[in-house]
Amino acid sequence: MHTKFLLMGAISAFIGVAAGAFGAHGLEALLSSDLLAVYETGVRYELVHAVALLFVGLAVNQWPGAGWGRAGWMFLVGTVLFSGSLYALALTGVRALGAITPVGGVFFLLGWILAGVAATRSAPRGL
Repeated sequence: MHTKFLLMGAISAFIGVAAGAFGAHGLEALLSSDLLAVYETGVRYELVHAVALLFVGLAVNQWPGAGWGRAGWMFLVGTVLFSGSLYALALTGVRALGAITPVGGVFFLLGWILAGVAATRSAPRGL
C-alpha cells in the first residue's frame, strides 16, 4: 500500500506545481485578483498535502498497522474535494462550487487527526 501513497503524493505534487505555474503564467491576466487568490489557495493546500501523502507512504511501510493508510485516504479525498473545488470555482466562476470546499477541509482535518493517532501508535513504547 505504501507505493500507492508515494505515487499519489508524487502525482499530487506534480499537479500542484503545474497548476501553480499555470496560475502564475497563464491565469494572471484572465482571472480577477479574487479568483486568482482562490486558485492559489487550492495550489497551496494541494502541495502541502502532497508532502503529507509522501510521508504517509513512508510511514505505512515503517509502521504497518498503525493507521497511517486511513490518514492518507483522508488527505487524498480532501485534496480532490478542497483543491479541486477551488480550481473549478476559479476557472468557471461558479460560486456554488465553493460549497464543496469545506467538505474537503473536513477530510483534511480528519486526515491530520488520524495521522496523530497513527503517530502515537508508531511511537516506541515507554516514551
